[in-house]
Amino acid sequence: MTSLTPTAIALDRLLRPRSVAVIGASADPSKTAGRPVAYLQKHGFGGAIYPINPRVDTLAGLTCYSSVSALPQVPDVGLVLVGPERAEAAVRELAACGTAAAIVLAGGYTETGEAGAQRQHALKVAAGSMRLLGPNTIGLVNLTDRITLSASGALEIKDLPAGNIAVISQSGGILGALLSRAAARGIGFSKLVSTSNEVDLEVADILDYLVDDEATQVIALYIETLRNPVKFRLAAERARLAGKSVVAFKVGRSEQGAAAAVSHTGAMAGADRVYDALFAQAGVVRAQTFADLLDMSAALASGRCLLGRRVAILTSTGGAGTLVADSLGLAGFETPAPDAETASDLRALQQNDQAALDRNPIDVTLAGLQPLLLRGAISILLASPTYDAVVVIVGSSALAMPDLMADAIHASLPGSAKPLLAYVSPHAPEVARLLGLRGVPAFSAPESCTAAFTALLMQEVSSAHEAQKASPDLAAIESRSPLAAYAAGLSAGPLDEHEAKQLFAKAGIGVVRETVVRTTADAQRAAEAFGTPVVLKLLSRHILHKSEVGGVAVNVAPADVAARLGLMQITVKEAVQAAKNTVPDAWLVQEMVSGGTEMLLGLQRDPLGMVLLLGMGGVTAELLDDSVLRLLPEVGGLQPAEARAMVHSLKTWPLLNGYRGRPLADVDALVDAIVQFSQLADALGERLLTAEINPLFVLSAGQGVRAADGVVVLT
Repeated sequence: MTSLTPTAIALDRLLRPRSVAVIGASADPSKTAGRPVAYLQKHGFGGAIYPINPRVDTLAGLTCYSSVSALPQVPDVGLVLVGPERAEAAVRELAACGTAAAIVLAGGYTETGEAGAQRQHALKVAAGSMRLLGPNTIGLVNLTDRITLSASGALEIKDLPAGNIAVISQSGGILGALLSRAAARGIGFSKLVSTSNEVDLEVADILDYLVDDEATQVIALYIETLRNPVKFRLAAERARLAGKSVVAFKVGRSEQGAAAAVSHTGAMAGADRVYDALFAQAGVVRAQTFADLLDMSAALASGRCLLGRRVAILTSTGGAGTLVADSLGLAGFETPAPDAETASDLRALQQNDQAALDRNPIDVTLAGLQPLLLRGAISILLASPTYDAVVVIVGSSALAMPDLMADAIHASLPGSAKPLLAYVSPHAPEVARLLGLRGVPAFSAPESCTAAFTALLMQEVSSAHEAQKASPDLAAIESRSPLAAYAAGLSAGPLDEHEAKQLFAKAGIGVVRETVVRTTADAQRAAEAFGTPVVLKLLSRHILHKSEVGGVAVNVAPADVAARLGLMQITVKEAVQAAKNTVPDAWLVQEMVSGGTEMLLGLQRDPLGMVLLLGMGGVTAELLDDSVLRLLPEVGGLQPAEARAMVHSLKTWPLLNGYRGRPLADVDALVDAIVQFSQLADALGERLLTAEINPLFVLSAGQGVRAADGVVVLT
């Protein structure tokens, strides 16, 4: 281990203990409490095992002890199998003697309600400085060193291959599911850890530890929630810098943001989209399905790089090849026909007229029956400049000679660094297992091949992103103090639109000219001063969606302003009284911006951090649903390069870039506004709940931007 932090030292003893105390061990191996000792012995743990059970003298050929204090030495780890009514005392006893960490398997804690939460807090207090895994966990498995500190029934499997994929799961049952599924496919794991209730050690702690684990190259995560997003992000970014891949499957994707009713931003930045942003920024590959978690991890564990989207599909059964080609095509991958030289090499290899070499899938009919021919064809395709990766379709012929087929495909690996996957078309789990054991990712669904290539491509994009990251703008960070001082004078709750835009202007963002009025006569004079058609709006802290109560009128001629405002006052009064809301007594006369592109710029506080949203704006913002999210850093705002990347990632970016003769928009001014908006969030800190500019008019090149409406809610 390269890290010497106290947490890393404790985790090293937890995952690589020299001695284990099993508290509450049962002499009956059919019981849950009887499994851990049996599994430790079965899978070859070489350290000392100390069963603790005051009712028996020996257990599984081992001396049994009456208590922790009776042990001949201090154990590195205590595996606590007793129920919650006795677990607290056991944890206290382990901590008192100097044990590094304890694993509490029992349930009955926060997952059961308030009483359970109190028991969990007492458990943490009892542990003191000793580290805790769980409670309500199935434990951990270290296949690298053959250490099984778990009661998972998946450990009944005799042969569990070791490999370079680690698993961290917030569900104990999922740990066992992945362990058994991987073993059946010949996929090896290094470490598997169930964090479950996370009274102490959480996903981020284990992730950070595994970054330094030499046996681990890929880290697969099953996540229900993140209790410390900042710690997680730092650990994930450290993994990326270390060249290790992280794949995450997040459950609970249907959650909705609690602030959805406050602004368009809240509705568009739902909780699951924020996880998307977090994973993307931290370099974590997101699995869209549970099956993808293992499929993507297996592909990344091969250590191969996918540098493009062109895939060769080598098949001896046309239908299966078409299934893979269709799935790849839907995901944006290409399956070009072989170039002339590649086709010539394949034709020379086969020396007959049966090969279909003018298309892709490439149907080499006899390859499925001749391993040497298959190996030669794979090597040609891997060497071809036309392809970035190869999928080999394993047909029914492999059932007759699975080892020969697996060996032939495996033998093609050393000659290239391009990804090589196998799609096993018949139901042939033994063939898939043999390929997996030889380091060839093998899948039984065409969609799994697509998921695997997607993960490999995302990993390359993540690496490129890391190389382009800019350092924080220290000058911008230092300049936030005057803005924070100004905001300190603002009262809590929603600001009215005029107050919000004054705040935006203080941040350096261009806003429209406007005048606050209280009478129709004042409105008439203000409009005449503008001398052009204007926008009339109600002004209220309590009514944020003004158009819904008839509180917005656009393109009003100065001569008509008094009459139009009079009608608006009546309409708004009736609407707000029906809703039992406060009737506004102030109004805005605002210059009308013509031309430009309407954008939306929003900030939303989320449990994962402050989120910045950029999208197409106006009243149809949610309908268009063209937006991009980014989690802001803990200190400072976005860099211009990051803001520009957000703009370019919009589907409607061409509208800003001269689409079909439109004038070029002032993209530089938009980028500046995004950066300044992010710095506003940094300056306000925890006071800011949400802020939004909609619309933000992006005018023609050189003319800047104008914030035409604004929402700000402060604590």
